Amino acid sequence: MTTMGERAAAAAGDILAALGGVAEADHAGAVDAIAGARRIACAGVGREGLMMRALTMRLFHLGLDAHVAGDMTTPPLGPGDLLVVSAGPGDFAMIRALVGVARAAGAGTLALTARADGAVPALCDRVAVLPAQTMADDTTAPAPSILPMGSVYEGALFLWGELLVLDLAARLGRDPSEMRARHTNLE
Repeated sequence: MTTMGERAAAAAGDILAALGGVAEADHAGAVDAIAGARRIACAGVGREGLMMRALTMRLFHLGLDAHVAGDMTTPPLGPGDLLVVSAGPGDFAMIRALVGVARAAGAGTLALTARADGAVPALCDRVAVLPAQTMADDTTAPAPSILPMGSVYEGALFLWGELLVLDLAARLGRDPSEMRARHTNLE
């Protein structure tokens, strides 16, 4: 039996390996797309959806017009806007449908995924690949990671989103005090 510290180190190593595998051009393209968008909506399903909600919150803290797709207060997207979606395994029917709606309305699209050859990335204007285990490839023996199902991708997605926000803050000239001022006081 391994210790908690050994398991934590293995899990963190898997997430760090995924982050280290993100191409600089993919990351820079995501920064460009988000920084240049008039309005941003983010979408994901399941635990990926939770990570996209976290990213949306940070984009809002940066002062961007950011929303979670499907929330009642999310405005329509159109030209100049951006839909950012996560499809770790490359395809989710609901995410594919949202991309279709955004594209039909003239909005740009950015896919975050572990599988660049998936159906969702194929539909998007930009793609950022986070090369990590997802539910699509967690059943091989031996298991690629000690973490179950899509946890490596989801953990990498969260941390990558935080790094993305740091680069966006630098690009947009935002400092931590400005971000903190936008944090809710209703907690």
